Amino acid sequence: MNLNDPHGMRSAGQGLLSLALMDARNHTLHLFAQYQHALEAVHFAVPQLAAVSPPLWELGHLGWFQEWWIARNMQRSLGTRCEPAHTRLASIEPRADAWWNAEAVPHAARWALDLPDMSACRAYLLETLEGTLDLLEKTALSGSRSGDNDDALYFYRLCLFYEDMRSEHLASGAQALGLPLDETLQAAFTPRPMAVREPLVIPATVWQLGSARGPGSGSGFSFDNEKPAHAVSVPEFEIDAQPVSWAQYVEFVGDGGYDREELWHPDGWRWLQSLTTAEGRRGPRYVDQIGISSGAVIQNRFGVPRRMQPSQPVMHVSWWEADAWCRWAGRRLPAEVEWELAAHAAAHRGFYWGDVWEWIGTTFRPYPGFAPEPWQACSQPWFGTHKVLRGASVATRSRMKTPKHRNFQLPERDDMFCGFRSCAL
Repeated sequence: MNLNDPHGMRSAGQGLLSLALMDARNHTLHLFAQYQHALEAVHFAVPQLAAVSPPLWELGHLGWFQEWWIARNMQRSLGTRCEPAHTRLASIEPRADAWWNAEAVPHAARWALDLPDMSACRAYLLETLEGTLDLLEKTALSGSRSGDNDDALYFYRLCLFYEDMRSEHLASGAQALGLPLDETLQAAFTPRPMAVREPLVIPATVWQLGSARGPGSGSGFSFDNEKPAHAVSVPEFEIDAQPVSWAQYVEFVGDGGYDREELWHPDGWRWLQSLTTAEGRRGPRYVDQIGISSGAVIQNRFGVPRRMQPSQPVMHVSWWEADAWCRWAGRRLPAEVEWELAAHAAAHRGFYWGDVWEWIGTTFRPYPGFAPEPWQACSQPWFGTHKVLRGASVATRSRMKTPKHRNFQLPERDDMFCGFRSCAL
């Protein structure tokens, strides 16, 4: 059994899911221990930033999400056919919905909540996980073929991957707050230097974009925005074999990239000017120094200034910055189908991904035939306003690293571990 296999975990059965849910919780608590070490003395007080939520809110929210969709969900066996608004059972914590329901408690309001203390939050996490594992063990399965039990196990898989996503959010939140990490995490969250390869030419083809859906499809779990699979004709294109490096990005900075309005989308230029006025933005987020002549980049990494290697991927750039670099270089950001096709078809030719989320030129939109699933806040509210990121980052759990996954954020977000690559015009 492999807890890190992205394909296998999307079709995981009861035994593997049980182990993975415990593994996810252990990872969450390991990350939270970094917050505890740095913030317990100040009662976990953090500034109100778009990149973070109050740490105790994050902790309780994970227990709430799992309880809401599993223990309190009387239709959990229906999987994607569950009615989102059906009446739930009561929580084991009477105020859980008022504290931790993300759809009922806007981000800005979380700082005003009278949240329980750390011990109570940890106890709630423990009780909800025990309830989840008990129900998982008792879940009646209908057969042994792949896909037979996708409905019965849907919400267990959803909660597993949701916790993996939130744990990455804890990691990026630690970066935003400048919290020190233990040596193991610090090393794990450091991108590796990349071997520089020539861009790859991908021949014209028809690609099945997305994932199959429906009972008996055998596809296991997929997020609703990844479905349905549909054929897309893709002309020949050239794409970078690896994300843009610091060495490449420093050239853009040295050539006045942050001063040349013609390189920027009008909305991006307005975003940049608002930051320049406030903080003097002259490079990616968390960068303290860029030596134009030396190529040296000093970026604050979890509260510690570190010199970045020229061949490491540039990280913590917004979509606006990625787009401006491409305009400067006479290139463009890839389309979703191009990135996904290259990740599958050119892996053996040196297409390298997985250290940074990669901005895509495409706006986040539903695939043709999209149907929202029970967790309706997953995708539908963000169509048309957010940009897509593909791939994974150094802080992404291995079982989440599939070329089919669609991440998405507003174009100004740069707090994630994000970079980009380019395509020829």
